Amino acid sequence: MTEQMRDCLGIDHLVYHWIGTQGAQYGCGTYSPDWLARYAAQGYLRVDPVIQGCLQRVHPVDWKALDWSSKTARAFLKDALRHGVGNQGFTVPIRGPNGQFALFTVNHGCDDARWAAFIAEWRDALVLAAHGINARALELMPGPATQAPVALSPRERDAMRLLAAGLSRAQVAAELKISEHTVRVYIEGARFKLGALNTTHAVARALSCGLIAL
Repeated sequence: MTEQMRDCLGIDHLVYHWIGTQGAQYGCGTYSPDWLARYAAQGYLRVDPVIQGCLQRVHPVDWKALDWSSKTARAFLKDALRHGVGNQGFTVPIRGPNGQFALFTVNHGCDDARWAAFIAEWRDALVLAAHGINARALELMPGPATQAPVALSPRERDAMRLLAAGLSRAQVAAELKISEHTVRVYIEGARFKLGALNTTHAVARALSCGLIAL
């Protein structure tokens, strides 16, 4: 199906990427097997600017809007291009039940003007396709989507709720009248239980699971 969609759109790659609540990855798409093996072997999940950027977004994003300024990000991009990934990308972040997080990406090698025209023409259809594929994935992979809800301690929930409200760790510590070290312990505990890649991801999962509310 992904190959047919890719060919219909006239682009290089189309990918659906599911990140499970314990860090497991599922997906389908048209990236080369060499790149997929390289991505897993190098642990790129934790440094990929597309993953990290979309964890903080709910709306589709053009890759040019992401932060590629770090040495690690530039090295990752160079490696990706070397393995056949195009220089242009557009990703739809998807959040589902029980903290599910997935990405739908279209990728191509072309200049900025051609890519801007492509996105202008296909943006709405790509968003619909992303959620359609995700709905199908939920049907085919019931395990990750139906696992028992995570249980956070009252203090872990407090820390997540205050972070979701925009407070810094120091402000959370002051609000809860505890040390910053203790705040870090609560945040790391919540992050581990939620299977999150970082604090922002943990907050997003806590919100989507209904464990905290703003």
